[in-house]
Amino acid sequence: MEQKLRPALRRCTNIDPQVFAEQYWSRAPLLTRAEDTGGSFTDLLDLAAVDELLSRRGLRTPFLRIAKDGAVVEPTTFTTSGGAGAEIADQVSSDAVLRLFADGSTVVLQGLHRLWPPLIEFADQLAADLGHPTHVNAYITPPSSRGFSPHYDVHDVFVLQVAGEKHWTIHEPVLRDPLRTQPWEDRATEVAAAAQREPVIDAVLTPGDALYLPRGFLHSARALGEISAHLTIGVHSVTRWAAAESALDLVAGLAAKDPGLRGSLPLGLDLGDPDSVREEVAAVLARLQDWVGRVDPAEVADRLRARTWAQVRPEPVAPLAQSAAAGALTPETVLRLRRRLRCSLRDGADGRVTLLAGRRTHSFPADVRPALGALLAAGELKLGDLPALEPADRITLARRLVTEAIATVPDATVPDATVPDATVPDATVPDATVPDATVPDATVPDATVPGRAAERAAGTGHDGPRGDAPGTGR
Repeated sequence: MEQKLRPALRRCTNIDPQVFAEQYWSRAPLLTRAEDTGGSFTDLLDLAAVDELLSRRGLRTPFLRIAKDGAVVEPTTFTTSGGAGAEIADQVSSDAVLRLFADGSTVVLQGLHRLWPPLIEFADQLAADLGHPTHVNAYITPPSSRGFSPHYDVHDVFVLQVAGEKHWTIHEPVLRDPLRTQPWEDRATEVAAAAQREPVIDAVLTPGDALYLPRGFLHSARALGEISAHLTIGVHSVTRWAAAESALDLVAGLAAKDPGLRGSLPLGLDLGDPDSVREEVAAVLARLQDWVGRVDPAEVADRLRARTWAQVRPEPVAPLAQSAAAGALTPETVLRLRRRLRCSLRDGADGRVTLLAGRRTHSFPADVRPALGALLAAGELKLGDLPALEPADRITLARRLVTEAIATVPDATVPDATVPDATVPDATVPDATVPDATVPDATVPDATVPGRAAERAAGTGHDGPRGDAPGTGR
């Protein structure tokens, strides 16, 4: 249902996802005003949350960057040791950040899709809506200051204005659809010249406004009158070049088996004279073309899937609560497929069934295929409703699905630690408020773990490929 509704994408654009796909995606910028987005993005991040992150969360580089007048500030300027028991030297110094910010520097919080609960959820949902990996940074600029000079990104971005006002200037690309290997610094002269031309968008963003920019569009921004903060959600588009990279990887592996390509070039050749090796090179290219023709498109697609899925983070799990739930399963226990976990079932040549789940691959006995298929199709099932298995085998399968973080028990809670008054004292500064993270606490009821039913070996799981998302921004 979420895939059809695409709630995060709708919030950023306020248009039908199909219209966005056909008219704007990777083609043209889109400016959406606050009255159409819902009026505010402070549920995702606000200025109090920024102070919380900078002062109390033990941030380290590279989770923070600082820029002044378009140039990046050296990290040693704002990092230091954390003191006794935390001597690591690259921890953010809040007092150094204060001095730099007061002097007109822009603060950039990076990787918030891994740090701040509301943005973890929102970035994951937007990635699911788009089918492309995402990341989140926040830019906090002092009054009347510019953060970065005109430049382009090698990934698409959604800009969400959180606080204050910022004047944005957008220009046509000097290079359409740049790859991660084609940064703007390589075309700095062209970028500077293009930034002097008539802009395609020249607008002030106020809180609640959203701006979509395809990769390659030049942009710069300046805060107006007060502290300005915006979120930049980077979309690492899976590109046709990514498919080409996957195909070339396959060709290289196949061609290495060709004895003719492994052979040495003639003795005494002169590589300084291209004509002397022209025929040899032509023969190599002809053999490679033959190998390209033998590549299975389905195998290319599967490599692309594996490399992309490895970059998309599914719903976080609560290790303690889910571990407790895995030890207390009953036929009435509800299993829910982990949200935003990409899954696919494959029949293996060895008679077993393979479950592709995000970046991992799991092998199961063939007789659990109907149960796995039912859970993937429904998304949520009672353990007792898993088909074609004996009761004890349902427990065995369910326990593995939970402990492998493929499925979760939705109402799982952490067992009562039985420690009276084990509460964390309020350490906030008077009158300094911290925003509601809007993510419910994963609390868990008191549960006694019963003796486990006899289990049988159900297969293995292993980590899959983990590279950078191919053909995306750096």
